[in-house]
Amino acid sequence: MWDGALLAWFAFTAFSVVFVAYDLYVKTPEMPVMKPAWIIVTVFAGPVALFLYLIGCREPLPGTHEQFVAPMWKQALGSVIHCVAGDGLGIVVAASITGLFGLPMGIDLVIEYAAGFSLGLFIFQALFMKDMMGLSYGQALRRTWLPEFLSMNSMAAGMFPTMVILMSRDMQSMSPTSLHFWGIMSLGVVIGGLVAYPINYWMVERGLKHGMGTKRALGRGGHSMAVERALVAERTGELPQPGGALNVEPAPIIQPTDSELAAS
Repeated sequence: MWDGALLAWFAFTAFSVVFVAYDLYVKTPEMPVMKPAWIIVTVFAGPVALFLYLIGCREPLPGTHEQFVAPMWKQALGSVIHCVAGDGLGIVVAASITGLFGLPMGIDLVIEYAAGFSLGLFIFQALFMKDMMGLSYGQALRRTWLPEFLSMNSMAAGMFPTMVILMSRDMQSMSPTSLHFWGIMSLGVVIGGLVAYPINYWMVERGLKHGMGTKRALGRGGHSMAVERALVAERTGELPQPGGALNVEPAPIIQPTDSELAAS
């Protein structure tokens, strides 16, 4: 019974991945750094990710993406997707490797946490976001380590108990060659993302993390240049690099308002 349900889930997941990937690269002007993140999360979360993409990111009509993703709950959703893509990918890859060696669960979790945090911080946060923030790699690391630490801990708080409880009751699921393993990974990613949402909402609201964006606004990051400069200077005391993303003139279709500057 469960095997049949899992096969159906993964069939829907395959459809979801194809749809999201096609729509992102053909129709929806999501900022470039978020496109692979959405695809990675859809690989793990399948129809759940597809549903979130449809209600929270997909452009409903041409030229409306900026307004569509503006609500704070959608901004926070974008932050969670980016978090889950990096942290979740690191955890799942590490789990699929350690599972082949039959390590104790405690050691597994330590390795998986380290892999998730490292991939999330060094690649998905500092490397992928440094140009958008207009910072060097080192500056980006210093600015993003705390948000990544908070995101990773909240992600692990949801994902790890799910894995431990379900795998303890089904030893077959400990092996990455089992369909049950991948079903538990999928469920763990979904629950981890749900638990991570509140802290990401809080961080986006306070300018500690970027939310959902659109490439039309800046061509890169989907945020107001003036607001980004102010946030970087206020939160880190560091000035954007010459030639960095924050030194590019804002696109004429997006101009910061007094309320935006005040909110930052």
